[in-house]
Amino acid sequence: MKVSPETIDKIAHLSRLELSEQEKQSMTSDLTNIVTWMEQLNEVDTSDVTPLVHMTEETNAFRDDEAQNTLSRAEALLNAPQKDEAYFNVPKVIE
Repeated sequence: MKVSPETIDKIAHLSRLELSEQEKQSMTSDLTNIVTWMEQLNEVDTSDVTPLVHMTEETNAFRDDEAQNTLSRAEALLNAPQKDEAYFNVPKVIE
């Protein structure tokens, strides 16, 4: 498949790119190489290959979701820019 200058212009327009003539020629060459490579991949017989869902056989090791008090209220309030005895002070957002 040959990549035409019109195809490059359309891709550049959709990508909101302004390409010089030299950049268009370079892009045409690069895209032609990519399409040629993809055409070579289409020639490979993959009829006996099962599709991959995941790249590895590993599974996620999730931990149980248990509530824990890892930070005391006093420790949490140490970094608060504004606080009031036991609470964070934040700007009012609801009228």
